[in-house]
Amino acid sequence: MSSKTKIVVFKAKELIYTGIFVLLGILLILLLIFMFAPSKEPAESTETSSYAEGVYSSPLTLGENELELQVTVKNGKPQSVALKHLDKTIKTMYPLVEPSLNEINKQLPKVENIDDIQFDDQSQYTNTILMQTIKNALKKAQQ
Repeated sequence: MSSKTKIVVFKAKELIYTGIFVLLGILLILLLIFMFAPSKEPAESTETSSYAEGVYSSPLTLGENELELQVTVKNGKPQSVALKHLDKTIKTMYPLVEPSLNEINKQLPKVENIDDIQFDDQSQYTNTILMQTIKNALKKAQQ
């Protein structure tokens, strides 16, 4: 048997390029694993579910009238909403305010998140104003 010695010649440039590409490939694989692997920590909800108990208020301006919206929080959840200083002239000028408040009060104890409250299309603007004022009052109640 004849054994011939084989000599393999590598250029240094080729070794360096190959090493860099292997390193980049490993980094890419690790990056993909970390990005798409399921996380072990629970996802945070959009709303803090625990509010301090009490009555929290926020100002609401309708035209030239200044009202006070009060949110009652019990057991860490908002339970009811009420408007203070709501007189007959405001009810006449803004007839959708009172029905919208009643609808919010019906749904508020049943929903988990304040954003889950459903409205009819007829009073969308009024409901948006009321919901923003409720959220402002609840910011004071966050623990």
